[in-house]
Amino acid sequence: MTELEKAIGYQFKDKSLLDRALTHSSYANEVLREYKDNERLEFLGDSVLGFITAEYLFSRHEDFHEGELSKLRSYAVCEKSLFEFAKTIGLGDYIKLSHGEDMTGGRNRPSVLSDAFEAVIAAIYLDGGIDEAKKFVLRFVAPYVEKKPSFKDYKTILQELVQRNHGEELKYVLVSESGPDHDKTFEVEVHLNSNVIGKGIAGSKKKAEQAAAQQALELMGI
Repeated sequence: MTELEKAIGYQFKDKSLLDRALTHSSYANEVLREYKDNERLEFLGDSVLGFITAEYLFSRHEDFHEGELSKLRSYAVCEKSLFEFAKTIGLGDYIKLSHGEDMTGGRNRPSVLSDAFEAVIAAIYLDGGIDEAKKFVLRFVAPYVEKKPSFKDYKTILQELVQRNHGEELKYVLVSESGPDHDKTFEVEVHLNSNVIGKGIAGSKKKAEQAAAQQALELMGI
């Protein structure tokens, strides 16, 4: 367990929580009364993971509307992503499986590893609280989300670049708004101090701002 705790980055006060998080239902059924499986922890972990991810996306991507946030959360917490997260800490090596489940590749099965990963999140939450759970979850979710090309937050990237130089001011200016209410077009410029460094046109002001920031980054060679 010590090696796994090192990989997780958290030392449990109640080791039985981690032990239960690693107990697959096939193993619990095989040994009968001695073990409880990880399915209840998986249930809780799914909710904790969803909350932490939603809070991160809400605060990090202020210009994304509800639909974009939902899609990005789904991308971050799906079975495929959790399977990848679990593999990075070698979680499969520690899961308790029945002999039959083990022999048929259960240790490397995406559903088994992703469920165990959620159970570990719940175990950390119950043992150390939401802050410790957040540290663990965001270690995986944050970089995974930010590298998804179709969800790049160009405004945030540009803002972070500009903030490296003290005294620089970034401002988004609505240049024009045209069309009927159901089909409007917005043109936005992004200004660095008094200079226009990017322009964007889109069906919403927020998307036009993102397009302007993207153009500015492209002109910077980023």
